[in-house]
Amino acid sequence: MKKLLCAAGLGLALAVSAGAQAADKIAVVNVSSIFQQLPQRANVAKQLESEFKGRATELQSQERDLQAKMQRLQRDGSTMKASERSRLEKDIMSQRETFSTKAQAFEQDNRRRQMEERNKLLSRIQDAVKKVADSKGYDVVIDANAVAYAANAKDITADVLKQVK
Repeated sequence: MKKLLCAAGLGLALAVSAGAQAADKIAVVNVSSIFQQLPQRANVAKQLESEFKGRATELQSQERDLQAKMQRLQRDGSTMKASERSRLEKDIMSQRETFSTKAQAFEQDNRRRQMEERNKLLSRIQDAVKKVADSKGYDVVIDANAVAYAANAKDITADVLKQVK
């Protein structure tokens, strides 16, 4: 029994010692901070803006035209002939449906492209994290925003940012 307790105590001491050594190989990185500081982020934003500028301008023009027709109907509707008023109402309904469809497609395309570009940048950050972790010998790298407390973990955010730039 005494040998069993000694073996268990020795095993526990080795486990605690191994746990302390593993803690030395843990790093944290603030991915959101790196993402915010990337100069490529501004370039991507400009690229997406120019990519969608034509469609956005077209939608704004259609919206102004639709609003003008709606104001005309409100203002002059009571003095219009019934056939003219009916034609204008049908035109407004048709244009509203077309506008709504185009606006939804625009939003979906814009959101999809933003996510594609965001994922490309995050992939570059992930690759940089792997390179820094490999070069410095870290076994585990955790996002700083996902950790409540990490006393012995090294912050490699600056190294990763240099690697990504």
